[in-house]
Amino acid sequence: MVNIRDLDPSASPLDYYGSELRRLREDAGLKQGELGCCVFCTASLIGQIETARKVPTRDFSERVDAALGTGGVFSRLVGLVLRSQLPNWFQAYAEMEARAAYIYSYQAQLVDGLVQTEVYARAVLGVRNEENLDAKVAARMERQRILDRESPPLSWVVLSEAVLHQEIGGPDVMRNQLAHLLELRGREWVKVQILPFDAGAHAGLPGSFSLLRFEDDPDLVYTEDFVQGHMTANPQVLREGSLRYDHLQAAALSVEDSAALIARVMEERYGDQPEPDGRPVA
Repeated sequence: MVNIRDLDPSASPLDYYGSELRRLREDAGLKQGELGCCVFCTASLIGQIETARKVPTRDFSERVDAALGTGGVFSRLVGLVLRSQLPNWFQAYAEMEARAAYIYSYQAQLVDGLVQTEVYARAVLGVRNEENLDAKVAARMERQRILDRESPPLSWVVLSEAVLHQEIGGPDVMRNQLAHLLELRGREWVKVQILPFDAGAHAGLPGSFSLLRFEDDPDLVYTEDFVQGHMTANPQVLREGSLRYDHLQAAALSVEDSAALIARVMEERYGDQPEPDGRPVA
């Protein structure tokens, strides 16, 4: 058997997932390679996940549930596993984000994490090093599942125009990311506004921040520095954050005009790109 080692199921969500995968696989009378054939992966990958050396994806979890007939056990567990891959200081915010009824975000440098494409997220998260990059990207994509719920939060994103011009991951990545922002117009509960350069001095100059509002809990303001995040329900901070966000929304382009600007930057800055043989691609 591949990669056998003892796990303490209580050590972490990842260890618990691995121990349950091994237990239920063995109960089904399957070897790692046999289960791998059922879910279209290698025996080695099964072994790595069972020994908590590899983080499972949601797709993998859904396939294992189908193969083992577990009634969705792993599809439920994987959310906890992926959330545990977020930085420790960010996990509390992610939990509150998932409970929020309204999410308001202003981003000065990057596309907000809730509306990033997978390849854009990979470029952002891998900027310093690529250690555990697959797990980090999967965790960020998992956060976005709140937008697909039957009753999703109202998510309002204001982006500085600089975000559209800051090339992350190369022209193709940026073009796809801006195209994704345009596709969000089809979602009733997601709105994107662009704060244009010609807005001049504005209320977001101190930096990016987010506001979370809840049906029954106190509202929260979240800010981040290069070390960690800061979340507070202090009434004075909430008042200041709300006022700043109101001013940012007022100074930003309308949702429709923002889409027009995104489309223009996408074509003018990240439009037809030559392939290695010199042929243009759309």
